[in-house]
Amino acid sequence: MGKSILLMYISEHSGHHQATLALEKAILEKDPSTHVSNINAFRYMNPVMEKVTHETYMRIIKKRPEIWGYLYDNPRVVKKTGPFRKLVRKRGSRKIGRLINRVKPDAIACTQAFPCELAAEYKKMDHAKIPLMAVLTDYAPHSYWIHKGIDVYIVPSPEIGGALVKKGVSPGKIKALGTPIDPLFEIPLDRGQLYDKLGLSPKYPVILVMGGTYGIGPDEKLITALDSSQNAFQVLVVAGVNKKLFKRLKSKAGSYRKKIIVLGFTRNIHELMEVSDIIITKPGGLTMAEALAKSLPVIILNPLPGQEDLNTKILTRKGIAVKAHDEHHAVKLAEELAGNPNKIKKMQEIIGKNATPHSAANVAEYLLNLAN
Repeated sequence: MGKSILLMYISEHSGHHQATLALEKAILEKDPSTHVSNINAFRYMNPVMEKVTHETYMRIIKKRPEIWGYLYDNPRVVKKTGPFRKLVRKRGSRKIGRLINRVKPDAIACTQAFPCELAAEYKKMDHAKIPLMAVLTDYAPHSYWIHKGIDVYIVPSPEIGGALVKKGVSPGKIKALGTPIDPLFEIPLDRGQLYDKLGLSPKYPVILVMGGTYGIGPDEKLITALDSSQNAFQVLVVAGVNKKLFKRLKSKAGSYRKKIIVLGFTRNIHELMEVSDIIITKPGGLTMAEALAKSLPVIILNPLPGQEDLNTKILTRKGIAVKAHDEHHAVKLAEELAGNPNKIKKMQEIIGKNATPHSAANVAEYLLNLAN
C-alpha cells in the first residue's frame, strides 16, 4: 500500500491551489501508488464562511486595496487579533483533526498559512508526530506562517529563508527548493507551431497581459495604451475568470488596430508564456515562478498592497522585473525592452540565475521522504 499525503490550500482559483496541483502531479509521477488528498481547507471547515470571506476579500482588493495593505502582516493587527485567532485555531484544529484522522496522512503540506496553522495546532493538541510542510509561494513571508509545529518551510529562494530566520524560524527547517509549478512550464515548445496555433505572426513582438486568475490587474486602459503604441506589438490578454472584463475586451476586439487576442480562463498559460517576449502583470507568486521558468521579462503593473507590493520590491531589486507607474509607463517600458534585445537578454540572464528548475519534483521528493 502506498503512502498517504494530505495537501491543503484555501481558494479554488488561486496560486495556492495551482501549487498543490503541481505538487500532486509531481508526487504521483514519482510514486503512482501514493494516495494524495488535495483539500480546500476553508471549504471543508465552513463552506458558507469561505464564500463570505472570499467575497469580502474581493470587494476590499477591488474597492479599497489600501485596507488590505494595512491589514497585511501588520504587527498591531496580529497582536490585537491574537485572542480571536487563538479561538479560531482551537476550534478549527479540531475539525482539521477529524480530516487528518480520516485521511491518515504520512505527511501534510500546506500552500497557505491558515490550514498550516490549524494543522500545526492539531499536532500540538494531539501530540501528533505527522511531518508538516509549509510551502510558501510569495517572496515575503508573513507572521501567520510562524508556528513551532511546522517541520519544514519550502521557500522560493534563500533570501526568503533569511526573512523567516529573522522571524524566529530555525535555519535547519528552511529549504530553498522553489515554488512548485507545473513541469509543463519547464518544457521548451516550438514557437513556430504556437504562432500558427494562436494566430500570431513571428514578425512582431508578443506582449502577454495577465491580471491573475481573477483578472483584477491590468485592464482596458492598458490594452488601449498598447493599441495606441507606434510599435508593432501583438497582444495576448488573459482575463481569467473575470467574465465582465472578458466581455468588455471581446466587444472591442474589432476596433483595435493591432492584433489583440482576448482569452478568458485558460489552462495553456505555459504556451502563452513560451510564445511571448514580455509579460505585463500583477506579481502573484505563482505567476512570477512560471515567468521565471520561461525566462520571460516581467513588467509589474498595479500590484496589490501587501504581499504583491513586497513581491515587487524583491523582484525589482534583483532585476528580475521592472515596475510601471501606470498604463502608459508600462507601454513605454515594453517599447524600450522590445527595441533593445540586449536589455532583454540581460534580464533573462538574471532570471536564469534566480530560477529554481524542477521545483515541483524536488518538493515532491522531499515531501515523500518526510513521509517515510
